[in-house]
Formats: sequence, structure tokens, C-alpha cells
Amino acid sequence: MCKVFIIDSEKRPLNPIHPAQARQLLRKGKAAVFKRFPFTIIVKESSTDATVSPLRLKLDPGAKYTGIALVSDANGEVVFAAELKHRGFAIRDALTSRRQLRRSRRNRKTRYRQPRSLNRTRPQGWLTPSLQSRIENIKTWVSRLRKVAPITAISQELVKFDMQLIRKPEIEGKEYQQGTLAGYETRQYLLEKWHRECAYCGIKDVPLQIEHIHPRSKGGSNSITNLTLSCEKCNLKKGTKNIRDFLKKDKSRLEKILALTKKPLADAAAVNTTRFVLLEVLKLTVLPVETGSGGLTKFNRTQQALNKSHWLDACCVGVSTPILKIKGIKPLLITANGHGTRQSCRTDKYGFPVRHCSRYKFHFGFQTGDIVKAVVNKGKKFGTYIGRIATRATGSFNISTTQGLIQGISYKYCKTIHKKDGYAYVM
Repeated sequence: MCKVFIIDSEKRPLNPIHPAQARQLLRKGKAAVFKRFPFTIIVKESSTDATVSPLRLKLDPGAKYTGIALVSDANGEVVFAAELKHRGFAIRDALTSRRQLRRSRRNRKTRYRQPRSLNRTRPQGWLTPSLQSRIENIKTWVSRLRKVAPITAISQELVKFDMQLIRKPEIEGKEYQQGTLAGYETRQYLLEKWHRECAYCGIKDVPLQIEHIHPRSKGGSNSITNLTLSCEKCNLKKGTKNIRDFLKKDKSRLEKILALTKKPLADAAAVNTTRFVLLEVLKLTVLPVETGSGGLTKFNRTQQALNKSHWLDACCVGVSTPILKIKGIKPLLITANGHGTRQSCRTDKYGFPVRHCSRYKFHFGFQTGDIVKAVVNKGKKFGTYIGRIATRATGSFNISTTQGLIQGISYKYCKTIHKKDGYAYVM
């Protein structure tokens, strides 16, 4: 079970405590709820002799998800775990849609707007908005966790795949590739590229072997572009046959394999583009930053017989990984939703305005996206409702609960639990 973060009266982080201890402190009035996500309490009276044990923040950055974990190097206890879902692809699609709308307006009989793509300069180190959002999401959560936990070191998975070692095993010396990590980088890359299934028959959840598409006996190389994954049955059946002869009766699968051999990993490309930018951001925290490869992460996870997940990968990042204690840990699922839009009106798919947007973000102290608790003690809507609200200028709000949408709840019955911060949460 994830522990509860606790800070003293001066907002300095203390050792995270068991949820039962937190409930006891809240029940006795010695502490109060400081933040809901991640759940943090603040004690009303601080003790000056409190000793704090250091924690290590571990990150497994990905194109769609980033694994986050807080681990004690001393005893291997996992204090906190989370999986952060990025919105990079949503940003990319929104920018594409906006660009298409601008272009369509120029082709219609409307006021002409000159393209303004050439009157802007990009600063050094510029990243596309979809990639920059991933950096900002991680930066935000590193900052938030540092405020509530005694973090003294950071571990980051710097490279998804060590491409230099895959192509040239001797580049860092043969001892690295031929030691305990031999084959882990190459195999991990192929598992993701070929979707963890046999390339020839599509079977999953069976032992897969690394197979040469163009046989070595006929001049095939050990290049990563000539490798795929195959089950034992297909591997023996293919033998030294040319792939075109082996799959001559299955043209669609042959074309798919040939197309995929030279196709780069889009997700890996996104990670590789942002990895060193993220490293520089983490170094600005002035904390020691440890880095490791994806192959090392998988090796650590395999050695401890852990399942494949984003937060467990984060726990296994770096050579500092101890024997982990993960019993009862349930990760916090975080989804980046952004802070809304600045559009003054909504448009249809052709770019024409169809709906007006309120000029004001706040109504009666609330804004759309706040998590509230509404206790209605009379009328048809009698009951208690907890969820996110959609505000109106009239003061009649809608609340999205786990049971469904509740409409027409007055702001007078609502009490804020968690202010909108651009993220959605699920335990």
C-alpha cells in the first residue's frame, strides 16, 4: 500500500507514514489534509528532532506513459508509485486540425490571411509542442513530489534502447555486451518493434527466438534491420529459406514484414528526442542524477521476477536498484488533460462558429474541472455527490460522478476537494 506523504507546519517534508497512522492523526485533530493528489497531510505541531530518511525518485519516460516511483535505497521499500499518461499525440492532432482550418479559410471567399509561418524564430533547443508537453509534465511532477517527500537523488532511464551497442557490441568494450546484459538491449528492441508476437504466424504468449530474416548462410547480416522474432515452430520450418519463398502463399504478411523491417519506432523516436532535454531539466534540481538504459531496466526487473508495467519499470531504473518491496502497492494513474482552451467560441469540423464560450473562467469561486463534494439536503437531487464540475454563469452546475452525470446542482451545495490542475486521477 502506498504511504501517505506528511509535511510539518513549516511545509518541510517528513518520512511518509502508513495510511492507518494518517487516519489516526486526522481523527485526533493533530493533522489536516493538505492535498488530495498525491494525498498529503500537514501536522499542526512540528517536532524539531524528527529524523528524515532519504528517498530516490525514479523515472521511466515514455512516449505515451511515464512511470514514477519513490524508492528507499536503504531497504528497497517502494513508498509511492504512479503512471503518468501524456497528451502529446492529442496536442499533435489539435495542431494538425487547426492548421487545416486555417488553410481551408484561405481557399474560401473570406478575408484573406497571409501565412505567418516565416515571421517567427525558434529559440535554441526548441521542441515541438507535443514533445515539450512531455517534458513539462514530468518537470511538474518532479517539483510536486519534491515538496512533499525527502528526495535526495533521481534515477532516469536515459535511453530506451542502446542503439550503439546493438549495432556495434564492441563500442564500449566486449565485457559490457557479453556480460550479464548480453542480448537484453537487442531483444527488448525487437519485442517492442514486433509487438511481442511471432512475425510469421502471429502467435503470442510463447517463448520467442531472435531470427534472421535473410539467412546468415546466404549472406544475411546481424544488423538490427535483419532481425525479427519467431516462435520455435516457425523458426525450424523456415530454416535457411528465403523469406519470399517461405511466405509466398501469404503475400500480405510478407509485405507487412518487409515494410516493418526498416520502419523506425515512432514512440522510441519521441523518447530519444526528449531524453537529453529531460536530463538537463533534472540536473537543474541540483540533485545527483543517475541514468540507465532500457536493457538494464528489463534486466533488473527480470532478476526480481516482476511483471511488466510502467511503474515497475520505473522502480528498476539504474544500477542502484535494491531488492524491492512492492507488496500492496497500487499506482496512482495520472492523465494529463491540459488547462482547457482559449477559444472564444467552438467551431464545427469546417471551422464555422457554433457555440459561444464564456469570457470568464471562474463562476462563484469555482471553475470547470474542479473536484467538489456536493451535499444536497432537500429537493429532487437529495444526496451526496463527488466528482468534477462543469460551471455555468447561472450558478447551476453539472457534476460528473462515477454513477453518471448529475445536472442542475447549485453552487451553494458545493465544496472544493481538489482544484483543477490539468490532470485527472484514478487509484
